[in-house]
Amino acid sequence: MKNSVPISKIMTRKLVTLSTKDDLVTAERLFKKHRIRHIPVVEGNTIKGMLSYTDLLRISFADAVDEHEEYVDTIVYNMFTIPQVMVSDVVTVSSTTSIKDVARFLSKKEFHALPVVDNGKIVGIVTTTDLINYLLECIEA
Repeated sequence: MKNSVPISKIMTRKLVTLSTKDDLVTAERLFKKHRIRHIPVVEGNTIKGMLSYTDLLRISFADAVDEHEEYVDTIVYNMFTIPQVMVSDVVTVSSTTSIKDVARFLSKKEFHALPVVDNGKIVGIVTTTDLINYLLECIEA
């Protein structure tokens, strides 16, 4: 395994994003449709925050109470906006940051995804899953 391989080698470039004007019902649909756990919140190409599926689970405590899950989610989700739920103090990395540095950073933090930003514009996202898949590739090679 090379120490200086850039994160651009493994990051996801085809982004699923939300805007601050979207709602949480839309967010949940995107999480489920694309089978992802993190969505950057953007304004144009500028990162404004990060929403995780865990963030949604924290506020949708009521869905376990009612058998009409979709209905309850909608009620709970309409009580909040994306800016209220997302993490707005987002840590980013550049596409030239090494995979090793990203792995080291994520291993010490409590989050599992980093937006990749070059020249103020979001160009990708890297997750702990990306890192694990890369590690598996290296081991299997």
